[in-house]
Amino acid sequence: MAQMHTETWHPIPSSIDTIYQRDYEVYAPDMRRLYENAKRDQWNVSRDIDWSAPVDPARGVFNDGLIDAYGSPYWERLDAKQRHELNIEFSAWRLSQLLHGEAGAMIACSQLVQMVPAIDSKFFMTTQVVDEARHAEVLARYMKKKLGNKIYPMTTNLKALFDQLIGSGKWYIKTIGLQLIAETLAVSLFRMLAESSQDPLLCTVSRRILSDESRHMGFSVLSLPEQIEQLSEAERREVEDFTKEALRLVLSGQFPRAAYEAVGFFNQAELDGIQRYRLEVAKGTEQAMFRQLFRRDMHQQVVANMSKVGLLNDRIKSHLSDLGFNPNADGRGYNQSAAAAG
Repeated sequence: MAQMHTETWHPIPSSIDTIYQRDYEVYAPDMRRLYENAKRDQWNVSRDIDWSAPVDPARGVFNDGLIDAYGSPYWERLDAKQRHELNIEFSAWRLSQLLHGEAGAMIACSQLVQMVPAIDSKFFMTTQVVDEARHAEVLARYMKKKLGNKIYPMTTNLKALFDQLIGSGKWYIKTIGLQLIAETLAVSLFRMLAESSQDPLLCTVSRRILSDESRHMGFSVLSLPEQIEQLSEAERREVEDFTKEALRLVLSGQFPRAAYEAVGFFNQAELDGIQRYRLEVAKGTEQAMFRQLFRRDMHQQVVANMSKVGLLNDRIKSHLSDLGFNPNADGRGYNQSAAAAG
């Protein structure tokens, strides 16, 4: 597989105020501890990943149960070689979106270094820029060395989310979108891959990334409550509306049609059938792997984090309910209306 020829960059207009903080006292000990932990836990993509480990093309990368067509008549008609080929193509598509997300997070975090007012937060945010760069590096290297360097374009939903994040001039909007929503998604996805991937190397990469992501969510929990409490009514409604839209973009997902088209096993009518099958299976059973390994974490963590930062009011609860969450549950329950998202 060769590198795909497609748009590889686009400009995002933005205007941000840079706060040059010159008070170096420790005012937020918890944030400083988060910074100390980040320094302690740094890892090196070149040194700490065994790149000599082969990816077995006859084994696949993702668990087959994560492929939309899995279990359908469309899947059953494929022979073993075709299933493995589809697995690798599907995995490349999904990993491409994670790679684009990590690169977008790196840019947003570099802006937050400038924008956050406190020196404790600035110190920590510099470590997250490094973390996100490392995540983009490790995924790009994995795809180049193990998947033939086939990187798919960014989905329209993911692009819309990061265009809003990077274009915003308010640090707390960036933090909510990045740390509270995008990072929660990333933690759930990488945990799913660490637990279920058929490729041991991808399991290792995912666990390494997870070791950083929990700190990133910690930043939002430490930095946002005081800021949200101080928002005016108009600013709070802006935050709530943004939160709903960001969650919609994350959870509505997109069907990886391009990956199916690349293998050439299905015509367009059959691809439409696979897309319908995906929706029906996700709605109809709690045993679907995606629901078991992803939804349980994503829903629970979103509701918990919203509560921790002071966003879980009646209006946000209504937004969450519209998106398929049960905001009054412990995270295990959710409506089926959004069951096929992702």
